[in-house]
Amino acid sequence: TATAIFEYSNMPCHNQSLNNVTTGQEHNLTKHVRFAASSNSSNVLNLGPQLKLLPLNSQILELQTIIRDKTTSRGDFVFCADRLIRLVVEEGLNQLPYSECTVTTPTGHMYEGVQFERGNCGVSIMRSGEAMEQGLRDCCRSIRIGKILIQSDEETQEAKVYYAKFPPDINRRKVLLMYPILSTGNTVIEAVQVLIEHGLQPKHIILLSLFSTPHGAKAILQEFPEITLLTTELHPVAPTHFGQKYFGTE
Repeated sequence: TATAIFEYSNMPCHNQSLNNVTTGQEHNLTKHVRFAASSNSSNVLNLGPQLKLLPLNSQILELQTIIRDKTTSRGDFVFCADRLIRLVVEEGLNQLPYSECTVTTPTGHMYEGVQFERGNCGVSIMRSGEAMEQGLRDCCRSIRIGKILIQSDEETQEAKVYYAKFPPDINRRKVLLMYPILSTGNTVIEAVQVLIEHGLQPKHIILLSLFSTPHGAKAILQEFPEITLLTTELHPVAPTHFGQKYFGTE
């Protein structure tokens, strides 16, 4: 059986135009996320700090178990998937850059806090990635979300782009790329390549996933080592039935 390493924390986010993302004045919000570079686990590859995993606790393990159980009803599946998606989205938002700020409380006191830099957006890889859109909107009501459709060629099995629509200034934004299941990594690699072709730098991409195989994570981060990959589990067997079960197309 595979061993997974996890941690969790959460924060909100902001939308609108990007201001300081490209200035290099980015703060590190990853202090609550353990780097997936464990020497005592054969299934957690030493791919550096860009691979981040949520912490394994009873709540997350139960959600993973219900999602993987073939006897789970679709209603329970969607409910648990949405809960797990929310946890991943919250931590994904916690990877965004912020700046310090001061606000005045209703009692007239000054409070030293933080605010997120503006200019974030989401991109879902259709169709399964669309399952994560509502979780992102629940945290960021006005965030813009682009879409990209990639399918495998029936003969060559190579990933091909059939549709892509992004915010016009996506090259100046931080992007939360959403795709719940990483198996081979080929679909994500193709999606990232399209984003790069639209002027986006890989270091501004945060890939949000629920489950990943070690092979898929390795393929993506070897191809694009500056991407941040956030997931709940590394396991050699990915629940590839996720999209069909979630959308009821089994």
